[in-house]
Amino acid sequence: MRRLLAVVAGLFLVASVCELPSTPLLAQTPAQKPSSSNTKKSASTAKKKPTAKKRRKVSSRRVQRMRQAFVASTTLRPMAQQLLQDRTPEAYAGVEAFAKKHANEDAGSLAWLVLGYAHTLDRDFAKAIDPLARARANAGDLADYVTYYLGNAYLQSGRSADAITTLVDFKKKYPESLLGRDATVIYGAALFAENRGADAIAVLEKDREPVRSDLELALGRAYAAAAQTNKAALAFKAVYYKMPTSAEGDAAGTELRKLGVVAVSLEERKIRADLLMKGRRYADAASDYRELAGEAPAGDRPALELALASALQKSGRAKEAKDILTAATDATGDAAAQRLFMLGELARSTDDEDGFLKTLDQLRQTAPTSGWLEQGLLSSANRSLLKKDYDRAIDAFRELQQRFPNGNKASYAHWKAAWLSQRQGRADEAKKGFEDQISQYPASAEVPAALYWRARTAEEDGEASKARAYYQKLSDRFRNYYYADLARTRLKALKNSEVAHYALLDRVPPLPRAPKAVEPQIPQDNLRVQKAELLENGALAEFAAREVQAAAQEEEGNWGPAEIARIYQSTGRYDRAVGLMKRTVPNYFAVDVPEIPRAYWEALFPKAYWSDLKRYSAENDLDPFLVASLIRQESEFNPIAVSRANAVGLMQLLPSTGKKVAKDLNVKHFNPSELYLPGRNLQLGTRYFKSMVDQFGGQFEYALAAYNAGSDRVNDWLGQSKYRDVPEFVESIPFTETREYVQAIMRNANVYRQLYGTP
Repeated sequence: MRRLLAVVAGLFLVASVCELPSTPLLAQTPAQKPSSSNTKKSASTAKKKPTAKKRRKVSSRRVQRMRQAFVASTTLRPMAQQLLQDRTPEAYAGVEAFAKKHANEDAGSLAWLVLGYAHTLDRDFAKAIDPLARARANAGDLADYVTYYLGNAYLQSGRSADAITTLVDFKKKYPESLLGRDATVIYGAALFAENRGADAIAVLEKDREPVRSDLELALGRAYAAAAQTNKAALAFKAVYYKMPTSAEGDAAGTELRKLGVVAVSLEERKIRADLLMKGRRYADAASDYRELAGEAPAGDRPALELALASALQKSGRAKEAKDILTAATDATGDAAAQRLFMLGELARSTDDEDGFLKTLDQLRQTAPTSGWLEQGLLSSANRSLLKKDYDRAIDAFRELQQRFPNGNKASYAHWKAAWLSQRQGRADEAKKGFEDQISQYPASAEVPAALYWRARTAEEDGEASKARAYYQKLSDRFRNYYYADLARTRLKALKNSEVAHYALLDRVPPLPRAPKAVEPQIPQDNLRVQKAELLENGALAEFAAREVQAAAQEEEGNWGPAEIARIYQSTGRYDRAVGLMKRTVPNYFAVDVPEIPRAYWEALFPKAYWSDLKRYSAENDLDPFLVASLIRQESEFNPIAVSRANAVGLMQLLPSTGKKVAKDLNVKHFNPSELYLPGRNLQLGTRYFKSMVDQFGGQFEYALAAYNAGSDRVNDWLGQSKYRDVPEFVESIPFTETREYVQAIMRNANVYRQLYGTP
């Protein structure tokens, strides 16, 4: 278990090195907000940038050397990947044997770097020193990584003088390194440890912008040692109040308390509390809000009391939250509306229907245009839906949409009212609702469902031409959506009929397009690209990704995301590749497969762990593409993923579930930690899913719903009333998360089949 916990800690440490931005290659739909792809360039690239031609001429010999090292280190990759994943004695021994065999080569230096980095992940810094020191001999263009981690190992081992010697003039020696500011922090800390506070201050001050928490903490300590209390306080305050959820946040608070009385404004304290709340540190936020509410001017107190109540509620202290809200009768305006909404939510959570309805009615009377009433109506509608009071749910959804026709939930509320009318047998209301959905909210997420179900009703009414037009629009505009595939199936069954033009369908906006994505052309003569490939052989995926990102900025090319995704895939970080490509190609489900390069699709839909996945799928008579789709939805192929509910691994099994299935399969000496192992997780997960498929008569949609929400709920939903077919059941699932989960997995499985054909 200790080894597997080390796996978790180590890989997430690697993953936290950087969050790589990406540039979308397909434009967002009007309903989406584009994410920023602008990044600040490092100091080295912000200055006059050499042209690509000049860069090639200067670095050609270095590029050639790295290419040779890349070829020589190819066999290192699987050993390095194994070491960084589990860091067992056997894995260490394998990489060390490679390093010794290639002792006088650059490939050997890469292996020593991997060994040192692995010890760093284990926080065994003393053991990291020797391999990192050995790596220096033939480090070549990896010398900045070797030097940085060696300096860090010296500092963390208490050898600060050696750290200073190692890191002195780091930026001068390695002006192109991406580790420049990281080295500054370590160097400054080493100077401080050697009682050279003035030197530490001088070094850290030069590299202070943009602000980062570790540098500010180190600088604050140096100022404090130099008795420059005011400057120390400013540095500590920057971390404690403006970056409270950082790794250095609590330490900065400790340092502030050592300084004694430091002037802090109520505004600064409020910023800290708000950031803690945003970071889900609800108990800490509640503590800060409580202090603020006791000291703030009377005019600010109601808002702070509401924030305190919210933090208490989210930290599981509902009674305290209710007491505060009940007493906060002096709230006015928006604060008064928020107070009523929160009281209503507390009443709803305890199934106090009268209390909930009372506060909702007060909101209607006192804040008829408030966003809190909008949220209250949504809560009321969903509450009625879960209680199977469909008429009341329809009324609440309609009121929400009519009061707030341009609100964030208007299109959703309109759709739910239309759909529930359909389920209640009000055919004419439903048809009008489906058409109004397309007319009033043509760019909404609910339009594919509205197109499909309006086509179904037209088909049932004998209006084949209208049905065909709606199905065709759905298939063309939303190519790989769940409902588009269903539409194509219905189209095949329709008799040939003339397709008429329906003006309503013109309301659906076409997919905005950026220039068509093409296969990336990676500049192999770029020094950073070659450096990334060499780091990749050492399974140092995050380091390689940063180098590619920097190279793409230098070359002003759009090939970066695809190459980074490839690096993640090659080192087993499929989840990182999937996430990156989702941001890069946000509308990939709306386009046909040939419109996006194959490399993008394979990053989005990987065939990871395919041998075991296919084997255990076959043993349980399951479609491997459906299983792959389920895994993509559950963990994005991250074998060490752990959910908030403590579900583990690729197929997100609870330890109790894993133990039960292991017993059924007669797995000897099963330990829940084995769920982190891809093969074991797939063995148990496929059997568990198969049991649900069998339970629901072979119907995959029911089984998927049960996998997400539980079998009891699915049985309850199935028992509520009859459904004309499975898609109607899926659309009727009252849990949005479960409904979208089922649709996504069925959709993803279809994309897998398009990409890979026969399993």
